[in-house]
Amino acid sequence: MSVEATVAENDSVPVVPSNGRGALLVLVAFFVFSATDAIVKIMAGTIPPPQVTLLVTAAALILLLIHALATGRVRRLVPRQPSLAFWRALLLALDTLLIHYAFAKLPLAEAYLIAFLTPILVAMLGFVFLGERLSRIGWAGVLIGFAGVVVALKPGVAPLNLGHLAAFGSAVFFALSLILLRRAKVAETDEALVASLLVVMTPVAFAVAAVSGELVSLGTPDLGFAVAGGALLLCGHALLVRAFRVGEASVVAPFQYSQIIWGCLYGVFLFATPVEVHTLVGAAIIILSGWLVLK
Repeated sequence: MSVEATVAENDSVPVVPSNGRGALLVLVAFFVFSATDAIVKIMAGTIPPPQVTLLVTAAALILLLIHALATGRVRRLVPRQPSLAFWRALLLALDTLLIHYAFAKLPLAEAYLIAFLTPILVAMLGFVFLGERLSRIGWAGVLIGFAGVVVALKPGVAPLNLGHLAAFGSAVFFALSLILLRRAKVAETDEALVASLLVVMTPVAFAVAAVSGELVSLGTPDLGFAVAGGALLLCGHALLVRAFRVGEASVVAPFQYSQIIWGCLYGVFLFATPVEVHTLVGAAIIILSGWLVLK
């Protein structure tokens, strides 16, 4: 058994290596993240997007603090590797800012398409920094999955602008954050990794909301959506952290493509968005790619 399966500290959670379990966890994580996106979309109908980001992020942080206080696990929120935790959080903050800028400058499909270069980048960075090697079948799965994304999104061709650069930068920062997550020592608690992210993200979201100058008053339903979105965001990041600690980054990352499928399902049930044939074909290709990656 790998050294990662041992417990370094009394309050750390055992990390038992398993690519299959990591894949399952990350599938659920992106299912939850897509639910968060759906709530954000609902809230953005009446509230400026920067304010929505602030509300959801702050709610997630408050819920995490309440849980830690109620269970007597406050010390688990303090990272043992503060430098790694901070840099990972900063990378994710930059990722969020860049992808939001890309959404404003590009058609949504094109922004998603470029952002979904992350699994390919993770496979490359995992080889360079972690010594992880994908088999030829695994690499085929990663590339086929990206092809599935292209088919599902059916992007147009917009003239190159800063939005494309921002989307690519977002993919790079997200990939680097996942590599740092994989390097986190067993002694580091999952709670600390999530807490450090929210502690950095909340003031960043506040600064962006303040600079935007478009804050509006909130009603009770808005606060309810914010709490629900925060709970889902918290759950999603907790699952993502655990997935990348039990599975190899280059194997687990391609399951990000499943977000296309989850987004499609939420669109059908919450927004009555019709499902087109190319979306179903792309989803089938993505499912095939996930099977190949785990071979």
